[in-house]
This record gives sequence, C-alpha cells and structure tokens, in this order.
Amino acid sequence: MKKALSYLLVFIGLQLLGGAVIPPVWAAVTHSPDMTPAKLIVTTTIVSLATILVFLLARWAELSPRWLRTRPWSVLLWTVVAALGLIIPSMWLQEHMPELPNLVESEFDMILRNRWGYLAIGLLAPLSEEIVFRGAILKRLLQSPRLSTWAAIALSALFFALIHMNPAQMPHAFAIGLLLGWMYWRTGSILPGMAFHWANNSVAYVMYNLYPDPDIRLVDLFKGSQSHVLMALGFSLLILLPALFQLHLLMRRADAGDRRS
Repeated sequence: MKKALSYLLVFIGLQLLGGAVIPPVWAAVTHSPDMTPAKLIVTTTIVSLATILVFLLARWAELSPRWLRTRPWSVLLWTVVAALGLIIPSMWLQEHMPELPNLVESEFDMILRNRWGYLAIGLLAPLSEEIVFRGAILKRLLQSPRLSTWAAIALSALFFALIHMNPAQMPHAFAIGLLLGWMYWRTGSILPGMAFHWANNSVAYVMYNLYPDPDIRLVDLFKGSQSHVLMALGFSLLILLPALFQLHLLMRRADAGDRRS
C-alpha cells in the first residue's frame, strides 16, 4: 500500500515538475510567454516520456513480451471493440449526470485541435498512464493482504480518476479505471489496458476534430432525433456487452498460477 502511494506521489511530482520547468524554458527559447498549443503539447509529451523512463528504469513497472507470447490477438481485438462500444453509452450517461466543472477545457481544446496533439493524447498518455496506474500502482495494491481484489481495483480507479484533476472527467475516468483494472488483474499485463486506452483516446481525438463544439450533445449528432439516440445507445450496448463477455471468456495470464483467487 505504501509503495503504491509513493508511486502516485512520484507521478504527481513529475507532472508538477514538468509543468513548472518546461513552459518557462520554452518561453525563454521561443520568446513567447503565452500558452500555445505547441508549448502545451511539448510539455505533455516530455512529462509522459519522463514518466515512462522513470517507472521502467526504476523497475516499478515492466514492459514484458511474456503475455504477447500467448498470442492473445482475440483479447486485443475484443478490447478495442469494447472501447468503441462504450463511447455512446459513456456520452449518454455523462449527459444525464449533474453538470460538473470542466477545469481543463481550454487546455484540451488546444491539444486536441493540433495534429501533434494525437502524439500526447492518443499514444503517450495511454502508455504512461497504464504503466503507472496498472503496471505499478495496481500491481502493488493487488499484493496487499489488507485489500481484496476488487478493493484494490477500485482504489486504483479512484487514484486514476482523481489524478485527472478535472471533475467533468472523473466519473468517466473512474468507470474506465475499474474496467482497465479488471483487465490487468485477469491478464497480468498492461497491454489490454493500453489497447483500450488507445482506442478510447483516439476516438475522443477524432470526434473532437469532427465536432469541435465542446457542448455538443448526442441528440445534435443524430439530427435532433431522440429516438435515433436511443437506437444508437442500444446498438452500442449490443457491441459492448458481447465484447465484455468475450473478454471474460478469453482473458488469461501468461502464468495462470500467479492470479489471485
């Protein structure tokens, strides 16, 4: 438990250090003190790369080909399918929840509107966050004799939600954290979580560029037809639920004897 908390503090420290050091250096080099998309993307990219290096070099997490040697291509495929099937249900639930403050809307807008923003959001964020929150933090929590499996998964999901530091994202991040934690527990690998995280963030990037209005609702996407929204929701569930069932059947660890009961 203490090690899991120390990993979380290191992650937070790297975020704060990068945010404090990189923008002033960028401003001094470019003579541009304003926050620009380039400055934000460079800062986010460097912090993600530093996080990956620190956690791997310190051996707090690992990237191992062991699970891939089991040829889990069906698991990875169904993981991406599940991520796609969750998009509309997630948007629908968020629209029916009380409105929460979106504290980083302008920053996300700058990143997502820039083509290089995909490097930070679509590629590096899934890798760095899965290394930290599943590969390091959840791994330690699952080893704690004080926590049941689902208590460890829920705690890691809570950390994952809180670290976004944006109330508007926290419910979605917590739910996704539970799902990603379940995938890690069942497989012992961060790769399914990375695939899900990549698909989820990639769709968010594409959708934001197709429909840049942050206040757009599902009913707007479906030409004002509420019945079409419900049909899309039902169709998405017909994708999501079978995908989760297939994952339940197919997910295995490279060494099944390591999994906690």
